[in-house]
Amino acid sequence: MKSIIILGSTGSIGENVLQVAKTLPERMRIVGLAARSSTERIVEQALEFGVKRIALEDRAAADKAKKLAAGHSIEVLSGADGIAELAGSAEADTVVCALVGLSGLRPVVTAIETGHDVALATKEVLVAAGEMVMEMAKQHGVNILPVDSEHSALFQCMQAQDLSLACIQRGRKDGTAANCSSTIKKLVLTASGGPFAQRDDIAFDRVTVADALNHPRWKMGPKVTIDSATMMNKGFEILEARWLFNVPVAQIDVVVHPESIVHSMVSFVDGSTLAQLSVPDMRLAIQYALSWPERYVADLQMIDLIAQQSLTFYNPDEVRFPCLRLIREAAEAGGTMPAVVNAADEVAVAAFLAGKLPFSGIWRVIEDVMRVHQVVECDSLKRVFDVDHWARFTAESFMDVFN
Repeated sequence: MKSIIILGSTGSIGENVLQVAKTLPERMRIVGLAARSSTERIVEQALEFGVKRIALEDRAAADKAKKLAAGHSIEVLSGADGIAELAGSAEADTVVCALVGLSGLRPVVTAIETGHDVALATKEVLVAAGEMVMEMAKQHGVNILPVDSEHSALFQCMQAQDLSLACIQRGRKDGTAANCSSTIKKLVLTASGGPFAQRDDIAFDRVTVADALNHPRWKMGPKVTIDSATMMNKGFEILEARWLFNVPVAQIDVVVHPESIVHSMVSFVDGSTLAQLSVPDMRLAIQYALSWPERYVADLQMIDLIAQQSLTFYNPDEVRFPCLRLIREAAEAGGTMPAVVNAADEVAVAAFLAGKLPFSGIWRVIEDVMRVHQVVECDSLKRVFDVDHWARFTAESFMDVFN
């Protein structure tokens, strides 16, 4: 029986974690829930799963939750401090982080310091502070387990090659410097391509919000859907994979795979390539993160390759989708540059969704902010949040040229 805290329980990932837990009551129990402001839903979840401790980042929402939970012996924590406190609860085994943006960083750090494994769905944590977070995980002997389908696929392929997560993330047990991923030649992340990868006729300056939100495969929140349309989402996944699996960015490729059946692949030094295939259902990756190192029986759909008939792959056009290039440049610069890209992207995407920036302006603003940033070492939470604040302010200033 694993005790699980879900940070971001009212979002799509969080709701799917609860679905998985509901089908496996003898394996998992939910002991904590956190959200930003979805008061009614988080109280409903707590009552359904018998959770006695919840947290809401929005303090007014937390006050409302206290009234709704009155008489049910549910403790309600509030603010960013409350979510961090919940993440450090002693009774948890695993903390699932599905919070939006950089709000997940502090509670992930708290969970690591408390000795909890982290099932990570919040890309920004490793994008902005991957080196620091993974070093902390190494020091505290905890596992960072991937929840995204692409990184789960890479992880599963490595498990098939008998590469343990502890070995990959923390080095060999004897403390030697040998690289446990030395048998890996290349990681290959697959991408759906979003709504535009197969449409050469699209003029990016004239893309509407409705066009960009019309994802052909996945139903996601607006921020991640726009990131999929620009392929920045895949760029962020390159950085995640770099830190999760201790593989240089130069050995991480992206291929467009519109069917979204092959979720990613690992090529090994002997010429073999292993791929993980499944129907597009995020519960598969979620369950593996929570069941690892075991696999639990589940009533989830199996893939039918005969019905599927064909699988297609092609290289992304990095001229039309410059976000992939920008991420590789940020990775090469290192230090605080990835955090700058993350913050600038968030500001630019929000401006596009609000009708204040053309679609192509998203990567133009990011590139402008990168150009003026002076890279320093990313060595503390304060440094990450300081540079995040700077990048947001700077991105806003660069958007004036579009208005």
